[in-house]
Amino acid sequence: MHEIKPAGTSRRTFLKTSAAAAMGLAAAPLAFGRNERVKGANERVRVAVIGIHGMGQNHIREYMALPDVEVAAICDVDENQFAPVLKKFWPGGDRTPRLYQDLRKLYEDKSIDAVSVVTPNHWHALASIWACQAGKHVSVEKPCCHNVFEGRKLVEAAEKYKVVVQDGAEQRSNPCSLSMAKFLREGGLGEVYLAKGLCYKRRKSIGHTPNKPVPAGVNYDLWLGPAPKQPFSENRFHYNWHWNWDFGCGDIGNQGVHEMDIARWGLGVTLPTRVSATGAHVMFEDDQQTPNMLMASFEFPNPAGGGEKKKMLQFEVRHWFVNRELDLAPEKTSNNYMTSDANVVGNLFYGSKGYMAKNVTEWRTFMGDKLEPGPTGSGEANHYRDFIDAIKAGDPRLAKGDIREGFYTCALVHLANISYRLGRSLDFDPVTMRFKNDRKANAMLTRNYRAPFIVPDRV
Repeated sequence: MHEIKPAGTSRRTFLKTSAAAAMGLAAAPLAFGRNERVKGANERVRVAVIGIHGMGQNHIREYMALPDVEVAAICDVDENQFAPVLKKFWPGGDRTPRLYQDLRKLYEDKSIDAVSVVTPNHWHALASIWACQAGKHVSVEKPCCHNVFEGRKLVEAAEKYKVVVQDGAEQRSNPCSLSMAKFLREGGLGEVYLAKGLCYKRRKSIGHTPNKPVPAGVNYDLWLGPAPKQPFSENRFHYNWHWNWDFGCGDIGNQGVHEMDIARWGLGVTLPTRVSATGAHVMFEDDQQTPNMLMASFEFPNPAGGGEKKKMLQFEVRHWFVNRELDLAPEKTSNNYMTSDANVVGNLFYGSKGYMAKNVTEWRTFMGDKLEPGPTGSGEANHYRDFIDAIKAGDPRLAKGDIREGFYTCALVHLANISYRLGRSLDFDPVTMRFKNDRKANAMLTRNYRAPFIVPDRV
């Protein structure tokens, strides 16, 4: 069954819809067609959230807080998620959303204006491309793609189908980040030659979990989607899929992609000419495949700069002990989620006039030979609000998370992982988006897709 009967739906309506779903299961995504409805200033935008186990519940909560949005549908391959989510967000049983197990059936619902794609990483691009083809606006969680090829296809789909496609880089909406970018772009630090991204988050071992039968209520074939067919295991399912190459990208593509985006934005670069990454999965004997320690370096051309005409970006992932490398205010003791005894997450920028330290909500500069306190910035905003405003205005720029920028950032994540997995430095052509004379590395820019979950070459 691909559409689940929600509370308040008549049996007649449910049976009619279920029959239609059964008949249309194999429908090609390209047959969906555009949704040409334009939202007026006072109309409610009807949103569907795809993937409701973890971060998807944040999306539900944020949309429900907006007066001009209705969460009209939720979708998950695990039917066991529906009851607790309905109880949590719709305790009175009023205006409950339609429930779907198969996103393809959701996309046939022409009353849905927009979707949030909050699936595992390996589904992000394909789910978003199909949504574009169905005429739905899309907010896709980070990273927007699982490899470089499908990221390029997602950008093409956004441009072809003329819908708003927002990347999940939430910091793009924050006044803190906007003022950071403006300050650096206007020369506040002089020549910015180095950006650093820090992703230090205390994470324990995931242990080992055996292969076992697929739990009741889980459409595991649909969960695997584009990934290779393999047995079910808890460590390849909810959340811990992050640490499996078939589904996730490690922490550089989980938490780290946010800081990679800020580093690239502040440095004013797109794609590199060279990447070198080293790392390891240390300390723990468990099912994790991705590194829990990773150090990546990228080189970018800088024609306007001095010396060797380069800009550098360094990124580090660490999963155990951390130091206070990012203290914005040494006299204060911070103990929040991003900067604490367990976590240090943020960015550092180095220029000819001084340096900048930035976390999610604040940046500070330290200027001159004596590193005296300089200009600062701060502030948060609402990425979900920006997405809805962009839909209503018909202006993707208002979404503050342009999918093209999201792709560039995700590309850095994937290039670093390829370098790590091959164990060597790589030369990259930013124009062709291919590695230079490296067949093995170029093969890793895409994947073998499992039919029928294939990212098309022509979107």
